[in-house]
Amino acid sequence: MNEDSRYEAVRSRDGRFDGVFFFAVETTGIYCRPSCPAVTPKRHNVRFFATAAAAQGSGFRACRRCRPDAVPGSAEWNVRADVVGRAMRLIADGVVDREGVAGLAARLGYSARQVQRQLTGELGAGPVALARAQRAHAARVLLQTTGLPVTQIAFASGFASVRQFNDTVRAVYAATPSELRAAAPRGGRTARRTPTPTAGIPLRLAHRGPYQAGPVFDLLEHEAVPGVEEVSGTPGSRTYRRTLRLPYGTGIAAVDERPGAAPTGSGVHPGGWLDARLHLTDPRDLTTAVQRLRRLFDLDADPYAVDKRLGADTRLAPLVAARPGLRSPGAADPDELAVRALAGRDEAARLVQRYGKRLDAPCAGLTHLFPEPGVLAGAEPDGTLGALTAALADGTVPLGPGADRDDARDALAAVPGLDARTIAAIRTRALGDPDVAPPGRAVPDSWRPWRSYALNHLRAAGELEYR
Repeated sequence: MNEDSRYEAVRSRDGRFDGVFFFAVETTGIYCRPSCPAVTPKRHNVRFFATAAAAQGSGFRACRRCRPDAVPGSAEWNVRADVVGRAMRLIADGVVDREGVAGLAARLGYSARQVQRQLTGELGAGPVALARAQRAHAARVLLQTTGLPVTQIAFASGFASVRQFNDTVRAVYAATPSELRAAAPRGGRTARRTPTPTAGIPLRLAHRGPYQAGPVFDLLEHEAVPGVEEVSGTPGSRTYRRTLRLPYGTGIAAVDERPGAAPTGSGVHPGGWLDARLHLTDPRDLTTAVQRLRRLFDLDADPYAVDKRLGADTRLAPLVAARPGLRSPGAADPDELAVRALAGRDEAARLVQRYGKRLDAPCAGLTHLFPEPGVLAGAEPDGTLGALTAALADGTVPLGPGADRDDARDALAAVPGLDARTIAAIRTRALGDPDVAPPGRAVPDSWRPWRSYALNHLRAAGELEYR
């Protein structure tokens, strides 16, 4: 998009571009999402930014009306496999907060200076600024949806000190933390409470455009491993719950199925959210847990781009029309997904009961964490499972959010006994690769770069079986 087309998106308040870019108004010092309902500013007063961090770095404050920090992440970072895309996925996972810029650079295989230069040159903000914007958003969510003490929120959001937290909130929102909490929408104020073992931290996981929750929950219910996952309720109002192993502790996540809204008269779906709750043993894991859920439910995808491409295919057109916004689910834990793709559901359940770490406070049917690759490699070192878990444990097979997809594919192919179908499943789910073709099955090139989504349409229509 050029600046003229971006301005047209702003003039039409086009929600399809929320998170794709941001615009700022020089006369007010405010930055917004494209769909902001405020009066459209004059073109000569508008500046455009690739990220919220870049707008903040130029001295603009977040709009209190459209809350631009709450938009879904750019779908570009899911699709791109270059260093900028990998860096953005790692920053979203909280790597900069935990390991600093040096840790981010080491994971990418670049120097810190190279990473800084590439991110700043393309996005207008370096890794520190990008992480800072993410921390500010996490802080606002906690301030406005929970009754946690401000000091606890500061560290839960990833800030190193309360002073840094206060300064950032003032700079981004032009308000103190207390003022930001008092300005919460009425629904947030009435629902706000201190997280408890039964309530957890309430969150809304935003997505752009239509979202077909049914097929995603069908898949999760089909493959749920007892002790680690469970799906309750009836179709249309189900709740998916699972345990999480996180950098600072453990967690339990619950996500509710939410029926999709009908398209507007213009045919543009306004987007929406999935309601979620997080129960964390350490609040510092909030950002990481949220990003893992977003990857699992594929919430940062661009359904408009996917549906336009696949809907042009004669075979897929009726399937796309029947299920607009169908997603390609990822994984909350890439290493776990790889083991499960190889072992299958029943064997995975056995591994959980035998080697999984039991939760200190089990919650209903959720009793264990999935066993770590190193534990499995030591306990059952033979065969393909032993080879895969050993490769995952020592980093020979990298599957984290910053993994190079081509390197990971080659490393998976080198694991003895790992067949092409399992490799394809791991690439699609653990690596979030949107363009994986099934081995031994001819699919047209016209489905590129969304072949993973095309196959999900075939599965949802009953033309392919779930593995």
